[in-house]
Amino acid sequence: MHVAAAVSEILPGFEASARNRIGAPKAPPAAIIDKLSANITAGLAATTLKARFTDVGGETVPMPSAGFASSIVEETEKWAKVVRFSGAKVN
Repeated sequence: MHVAAAVSEILPGFEASARNRIGAPKAPPAAIIDKLSANITAGLAATTLKARFTDVGGETVPMPSAGFASSIVEETEKWAKVVRFSGAKVN
């Protein structure tokens, strides 16, 4: 018999969620990033898209472009701890 445990039961205080991000090539002009960010944020605010995400158990949480890089660093550090804790090794 296999009993699944939540990650937080094994690593107290740990939270996991799925996120989707949209990136661009390195160092695009700020105007391009601003335009993409504005359009993506507007799209995520659309009632039909929000409803679709809700239907599949998700939610739309726009992220300012300024927080994008730091969120990648935070996620990488968080998952590195999980990998170290698990003892997983690359073959």
